[in-house]
Amino acid sequence: MVVAILTDFGTADGFVSAMKGVILSVNPSVSIVDISHEVQPFDIMEGALILKAHYRYFPKGTIFIAVVDPGVGSERLPLAIKCGSYFFVGPDNGIMDLVLKDIKEPPSAVVIENKGVILPRINNTFHGRDIFAPAAAFLSKGEKLENLGSSYRYNFKLKFPDAQIEENRILGEIIYFDRFGNAVTNIPCGNFRCGMFREEIIKVVSHFQAGERGKLNLTCGSFGFMELFVPMENAKELFNLRKGEKVKVFGKKTCL
Repeated sequence: MVVAILTDFGTADGFVSAMKGVILSVNPSVSIVDISHEVQPFDIMEGALILKAHYRYFPKGTIFIAVVDPGVGSERLPLAIKCGSYFFVGPDNGIMDLVLKDIKEPPSAVVIENKGVILPRINNTFHGRDIFAPAAAFLSKGEKLENLGSSYRYNFKLKFPDAQIEENRILGEIIYFDRFGNAVTNIPCGNFRCGMFREEIIKVVSHFQAGERGKLNLTCGSFGFMELFVPMENAKELFNLRKGEKVKVFGKKTCL
């Protein structure tokens, strides 16, 4: 069984190691995979995007722990969810929204509240260790979802900016930057001929090395969305790109 972890904790403070220690204490035979711990602090949208982009490449039955949780200790609920062939454990703040919509099956959710599952807590600031890690570990041992707590009707919370279709063009925006400085947009990959950014025509190419050097280009990236990039350079820094900036793509032979 695989438990995959996504957080904004970084690796300097030992938070992730504490979660892994709890998981292995409950189930020493589980395999633990790190998706990322470098989500921008408190950025739920970024965490949701990364989770949605990568979950499908894990084996069926994988249990995902997603913790980007600025509301830890507040009234937001801790959830465990079964959707499709996967389990998801984390806060009820929208971080699971994109992946659950992508699976396109009704999720079954419970509030994690069984005292036999969660750790006794000395504070209310580290639910990743005290609630989510042990819940995932018990699921990895075959514990039934309903034994973790009471049933809960999942409500989608994240306000994801969907791209807008207008005649022969699609209007989107930059929503994420990867570590190479490529700008991921919210425009799903498609058969586009060209694009426009800051009133400039942008070339659409099939891969990074096909792009024009020193210029912005567009390609279908691994997140499943169109990306602005500069070959072998950091597009974000080179062009001072910002989240929310508008991008257009066109399906016809010309952009005008």
